[in-house]
Amino acid sequence: MRTFENLDKLTILHYPNPILKKASAPVEEFGEELVQLSQRMLELMKQEPGIGLAAPQVGILIRLFVCNVTGEPDDDLVFVNPRFTELTGAVDCEEGCLSVPGVNVTKRRASHAVIEAMDATGRPFQMSGIDLLARVWQHETDHLDGRLISDTMSTADEIVNRRAIKQLKEEYAGGRPAPRG
Repeated sequence: MRTFENLDKLTILHYPNPILKKASAPVEEFGEELVQLSQRMLELMKQEPGIGLAAPQVGILIRLFVCNVTGEPDDDLVFVNPRFTELTGAVDCEEGCLSVPGVNVTKRRASHAVIEAMDATGRPFQMSGIDLLARVWQHETDHLDGRLISDTMSTADEIVNRRAIKQLKEEYAGGRPAPRG
């Protein structure tokens, strides 16, 4: 069983950290360590505050993400080895990202999604989501595949976000964390 050491020291990586561009490996072992990692990721997500967080965003290249679009503790969700079985509809909406702070882009995403995954203990499940929930699932799955919202910005989004992207690059090169907010 893989152990995830120093969970209390996990932090959210920021663009342009190269780890964020790498595809994640499927999870093959389940157990208490994966449950603890999921819980720590939910804590980090809520501290920011965010509504989704993928394992690559904390430097762990496995196919795992967490989300909660309502903020209610009972709505915490953990997805291990997720895959979409249905994506329908299309809607353009503005998105932000905890790993690209200060940057918002307009993204076209499916408005309805059906996803199959496992929980942190390895139990399989299927869920259907619409609108924001479907969008979050697609956003976090992009992270598992090494894709960021900044990868497909429109020309207008590039212009609007030029300063924030430049600042993130400078702070990464200087070894300082990016500002929050």
